[in-house]
Amino acid sequence: MSTTQAIDDPLFKPLQAGELRLANRIVLGPLTRSRAQQPGDVPGPLNAEYYAQRAGAGLIVSEATNISQVAMGYALTPGIFTDQQVAGWRLVTDAVHAAGGQMVLQLWHCGRMSHEALHPGIAPMAPSAVSCDACQVFYVDDAGQGGLRPVSPPKAMTKADIDATIEDYVTASRNAMAAGFDGVEVHSANGYLLHEFLASNTNQRTDAYGGSVQNRSRMLFEVMDAVLGEVPAGRVGVRISPLFKLNGIDDADPAATFGHVSAHLSERGIAYLHVADTDVMRGAEPTMAQMLPFTRGKFTGVVMLNGAYTPERARRAIQHGDGDCIAFGRLFLANPDLPARIRQNGPYNEPNPATFYGGGAEGYTDYPALDD
Repeated sequence: MSTTQAIDDPLFKPLQAGELRLANRIVLGPLTRSRAQQPGDVPGPLNAEYYAQRAGAGLIVSEATNISQVAMGYALTPGIFTDQQVAGWRLVTDAVHAAGGQMVLQLWHCGRMSHEALHPGIAPMAPSAVSCDACQVFYVDDAGQGGLRPVSPPKAMTKADIDATIEDYVTASRNAMAAGFDGVEVHSANGYLLHEFLASNTNQRTDAYGGSVQNRSRMLFEVMDAVLGEVPAGRVGVRISPLFKLNGIDDADPAATFGHVSAHLSERGIAYLHVADTDVMRGAEPTMAQMLPFTRGKFTGVVMLNGAYTPERARRAIQHGDGDCIAFGRLFLANPDLPARIRQNGPYNEPNPATFYGGGAEGYTDYPALDD
């Protein structure tokens, strides 16, 4: 890339997203890596090194982080509900800030995508007791052997369960700010709890939280209002995946559902809306063009796009006004200095799928930077 091209590159123009000032439009997307320290699912020095290596991003979105023990759906994933976890995340945010970056914490409740062994004696929580027979989660047994196993049958949440879960979001948000994060992102995508409330096939409730799109979105909006009581709106984002088809999700009218969601999130003045086309990473055809009319078209703030973007496709998306910034996943996973590599048009390290989940430094902090 020539000097002139680099200066004009839309990926390197600053962006104001609420109270968050991004130095560039390149975001480290949320990536589950299953490397929390045990016992306690606590971030540690290795996690701090990993994120600090990627502090050249305009914004880092943390890996999905459990708001409570019962929210957990996968082994070795971190939490934000104990003092030890807060202290561990402080190691991470201090390292990122020292490297010149900024970072938000993604708040996660897995809902029915869980196994009771991860929270003994408590069944996975869901809007309705609708099982996903084909769904699996990652679990490590007492002998340290990991693998996939079918999810446990979920329990339909009572009103008391809903209230307790909203309070867990409050505590998690408060803890995130105490841990030094620059904001939070509410995970309402990929077939997890808040998405399960939104989707017509997984939400079969007949009370105020089910039926109409207004009712099915009630849980998300109550969570949002609770989070906004702890974190300024200009430091809060939300991730949605309207056309996601995995984890047993099949909404009857995603345009109506997520058009309503996008419009009402816009009214709350949040920092950004994170629109994910995650099925494309598994070989499906891109669906972002189908989603933009009822997401970008309804949300008046900053829109972040995610879904197997190359730098070239990312530039086009910003130039065409489809989105304002792009969240990169696997490309950033394998290239800790991704912004520098994009500036000079590569070369790029290839990610190693065998080391995506679990393990130590291999495939995590040992991908070389250009100056290595």
